[in-house]
Amino acid sequence: MPSWPSTYPGPRTQQGSHAAYAPSPEHFEREARKLGINRDSVVVVYDRVGLYSSPRAWWMFKAMGHSQVAVLDGGLPAWTAAGHSASVEAGRVEREGDFVARPTWNVFCDAAAVERALDDASCAVIDARSQGRFAGRDPEPRAGLRQGHMPNAVNLPFTDVQVKGHAKSASELKAMFESKVASRRKLVFSCGSGVTACVDALAATLAGYSDIRVYDGSWSEWGLPSSRPVVE
Repeated sequence: MPSWPSTYPGPRTQQGSHAAYAPSPEHFEREARKLGINRDSVVVVYDRVGLYSSPRAWWMFKAMGHSQVAVLDGGLPAWTAAGHSASVEAGRVEREGDFVARPTWNVFCDAAAVERALDDASCAVIDARSQGRFAGRDPEPRAGLRQGHMPNAVNLPFTDVQVKGHAKSASELKAMFESKVASRRKLVFSCGSGVTACVDALAATLAGYSDIRVYDGSWSEWGLPSSRPVVE
């Protein structure tokens, strides 16, 4: 079984951290098989809001080397609004799947990689939190975290890349990202806990970007009292 590179913090946690790091490839493979997912399965993920937590599941499948995964635009609300049926019963798994995790090293990054990216003129670190939290005006929802943002980071709230739970058009997203990052093509996404950063990562993918990382620790790790720089 392949494992995460030593620089990836996924299976580990830091004392006092609020971050919920990605599961190990072994754990992800085991749970995916329990859901009946196979190596050749086409996986569609959705959530009950629209675009909130489902992009995180999409990103995790990509991290495990499974390319046949998509996000249902608009989520469950869009599904029911289109007249499709819904059920309160969970689907029945007839047999265990044969899904195999093949983790890729270039999907997530750790704090050390973010620190390097902040000083790299070819890279943009994008924070998906709200403008108030980014600017340090609004308190963090997790106790013990500093307020503000990383130096040189730019703010693109995950709510800005969508309208009523639907992703904005590719052209709109392209223009939005160009206004934020100019000609930079290497993108690192952060948020509060590594979930809504994946909403921005999905938007960047739709806009045509491919060199994308998600900082899994996000502000839940960076914002802890430490020597890591914070701007208010």
